[in-house]
Amino acid sequence: MDDVDAVVVGAGPNGLAAAVTLALAGLRVSVYEAAQTVGGGARTEELTLPGFRHDPCSAVHPLGAGSPVFRSWPLAEHGLRWLQPDIALAHPLPDGTAATLARSVAQTAASLTIDAEPYRRLVRPFLDRWDELAPDVLRPPLGVLPRHPLLLARFGATAALPAAVLLRRLAGARGRALLAGLAAHTTAPLDTPATGGVALLFALAAHAVGWPLPRGGSQAVADALASYLRELGGRIYTGHPVTSLDELPRARAYLLDVAPQHLAVLAGSRLPRRYRDRLLRGRPGPAVYKIDYALSGPVPWTSPACRRAGTVHVGPYATDIAAALRTVHRGGAPDPPFLITSQPSVWDPTRAPDGAHVFWVYAQVPNGWTGNLTHAIEAHLERFAPGFADLVLARAVAGPPEVARRNPNYLGGDIAGGRCDGLRLLFRPTCAPVPYATPDPAVFLCSASTPPGPGVHGMCGFHAARVALRRVFGVRVPVPGED
Repeated sequence: MDDVDAVVVGAGPNGLAAAVTLALAGLRVSVYEAAQTVGGGARTEELTLPGFRHDPCSAVHPLGAGSPVFRSWPLAEHGLRWLQPDIALAHPLPDGTAATLARSVAQTAASLTIDAEPYRRLVRPFLDRWDELAPDVLRPPLGVLPRHPLLLARFGATAALPAAVLLRRLAGARGRALLAGLAAHTTAPLDTPATGGVALLFALAAHAVGWPLPRGGSQAVADALASYLRELGGRIYTGHPVTSLDELPRARAYLLDVAPQHLAVLAGSRLPRRYRDRLLRGRPGPAVYKIDYALSGPVPWTSPACRRAGTVHVGPYATDIAAALRTVHRGGAPDPPFLITSQPSVWDPTRAPDGAHVFWVYAQVPNGWTGNLTHAIEAHLERFAPGFADLVLARAVAGPPEVARRNPNYLGGDIAGGRCDGLRLLFRPTCAPVPYATPDPAVFLCSASTPPGPGVHGMCGFHAARVALRRVFGVRVPVPGED
């Protein structure tokens, strides 16, 4: 293997984003990926029947479409096309209606009835300021001065709150259910600090860029990044598992898009034992139980709004969502579970044969859980989409062990790269001013286990690459939008 300037291990969105950032600085970069294709958590495969193309991991990408770094790169020229559903998110209620999150604040507020004005007050200070806010929010909390400190401080005053506190600003069941569902994407109980910020960020993303689906599936995001990297001269080696950094070509920097526990193993004696032990002691978060369906028709939601949405949350009420999350964090399986679902083929005909559909759903369960939640999930879906079971042609069920096999970074089925409760969403994998650096000056961590955390946005890889460029190569790379 030829020597290079930098090696990246892992071709998920963060690894590819790191590699592109390094290549744009003129470095010779090679990427090594164990799987036969690039993508990591952004892949698309035929999991059920021929012609049905499913996303084994992530599916909907509000932070991908809104990523400062993705928006600064010509990914459209490399095949990435975002499809916008009529409604970003619908949250059905038992009365057959739904709260909705749309690009239009007015449309969203109208669906919340009594909570219309409180919702407007919540988002009003940040509307039309996504390009200013996102770069400051999607970066490490320490060591980097924000470009818009007053705006960030105003956001932070709300973002630091637990979602349970934020919900007290709302009086109606509809608004509370909508915000609780948004906060539940953190895989943390609603009384956890910063969960309110996750809910607010997802709402603002919907109003700024929508909650779009990549045409052809999540693989399109990874393929566009890989194509751009190759155009810049980078090399990608798939089907190439790495068990030690000693197996790789000589380089001045190594960036690893892996779980912290895997970093400890791959780097081995290059890292002090005390640091390795801290990584190995890292606690994974709750897992997901995921089902991909091949359907003979669209999901028969009772609510018309749900049929027009890309994402549907099935709660139904904030109290139900809170109870489900508490049960998971106490080590139990929720019944009924809180469901996050996506129906991409309603908007993307390339995903299924004519007249048929793919459907994506997951619920949170304890890490490593080996039980069966399929009946509870489908019973909950039938409550809001009667006749759903009659449409099922095939299903691919993935409990936590299978989720972990699909992506080795998902330890025990944890899709968030580690616990997100307390301050763990901000300070990960350890509390350090520069979380991407390690005691070895040539080794860096660039996975979702670093800030700003989970999501297909590439910002973890971008920031890790910026640190490597500055420390190893003496090159300064600005955040998109900086002078």
